[in-house]
Amino acid sequence: MVNYQDSVDQSDRKVPINLRQSGPTPVELLISTRVRKSPYWHLSHQAGCWRATVYNRIYHPRGYVRPEDGGAAAEHDALVNHVTLWNVAVERQIRVAGPDAEAFVNYVITRDATRIQPMNGKYVILCNEKGGILNDPVLLRLAEDEFWFSLSDSDIMFWLQGVNVGMKANVEIDEIDVCPLQIQGPKSADLMSDLVGDEVRELPSYGLMEARVAGCDVVVSQTGFSGEKGYEFYLRDATLHAEKLWGAIQEAGKSHHLKVIAPGHQRRIAAGILSWGQDLDAETLPFQCNLGYQVPRTKVADYIGKARLEEVRALVEAGAPPYKLTLVGLVLGGRPIEEYAPDFWLISAADAGKPVGYVTSPWYSPELGSNIAMAYVPCAMSALGTPVKVWLPDEYAAAPGEPVDGSVVDMPFRPSVNPNAREIAKAEGRDAAY
Repeated sequence: MVNYQDSVDQSDRKVPINLRQSGPTPVELLISTRVRKSPYWHLSHQAGCWRATVYNRIYHPRGYVRPEDGGAAAEHDALVNHVTLWNVAVERQIRVAGPDAEAFVNYVITRDATRIQPMNGKYVILCNEKGGILNDPVLLRLAEDEFWFSLSDSDIMFWLQGVNVGMKANVEIDEIDVCPLQIQGPKSADLMSDLVGDEVRELPSYGLMEARVAGCDVVVSQTGFSGEKGYEFYLRDATLHAEKLWGAIQEAGKSHHLKVIAPGHQRRIAAGILSWGQDLDAETLPFQCNLGYQVPRTKVADYIGKARLEEVRALVEAGAPPYKLTLVGLVLGGRPIEEYAPDFWLISAADAGKPVGYVTSPWYSPELGSNIAMAYVPCAMSALGTPVKVWLPDEYAAAPGEPVDGSVVDMPFRPSVNPNAREIAKAEGRDAAY
């Protein structure tokens, strides 16, 4: 194990990212009652799940096809060519409901909640008073007085409840018995049509609809974590009905070559979709990780972190960002990376000197024929085309102990079927924030 903690300038962080290069260090996952099993856990196991991690204090399936049978590459092929089912019950649902729901939600997110119409959603961020990103969930608005935060990997319920201790808004804030499943891939609309009717084909991006499947009440959204065409089922009373919904999807999916897989890590990287805890955390500022569009210039209402974020934007636009490193996309050489990285691999400038940055999310893109990655580099090295050296483990390096060549590129690495607000605005040459 090599300790590079003092090589990369992280002096702007309270808790630096651990850059010790410890490698895979394989251990066996302990299954105990301290961590929750979702209602779909046993169904994932029956479907072949052979490894898992913990996300939002829930066991999270992260592999179904074993390496000797094609591994993650086979799962990726199913995602980009057919249709796939993902157990994403780890996206815990926190409901804010009551007469003051809109005002409360508008205070805790950076975007303008008043512009989200009932039965629609948005990708949003919640920041602390320092501007750090606490969570980047999908926010669903079920009614004028009801919102669901579909969480990424940080427990925000206690934060919301704590905020309301002082705010005293007339709302209830609770986790609810709703567990999502994702249907992702180019054939997802056909499968969804078989399950809930052709109405689903007209659902816009982030649109919602109510439906019943196998006698189960669900909310359907056109969302996902892949960049492919995709939907999510939010199953109500999931602890009671998990088997019914899962079985109905499996049965309807037979004619569409449905495959149960882990969330498509490699595809979300290609789409430039961030993963909280990996590509950003509570010390990351939105302008530091391509989420500046989430900080509106026109939102009049106050929100947590607003003063700091407006100050940061002014500094960024003046060419003096208050952070050391910024997120970029990289294309890089070496052997194909077809497994999760156990470490934040290190990056040097083109002279291969001491490390100055690190990789957060690498993978091999078969469509691009290259390794790609999200990474943090010094702001002075963030211009498109900047050459870098990346220190890959020997199993991926072109030569043992030698770095591979890389170059800074724009994200997403390939167009998304469901482009996000940033992609759409960029294509139209405008500011995505509102």
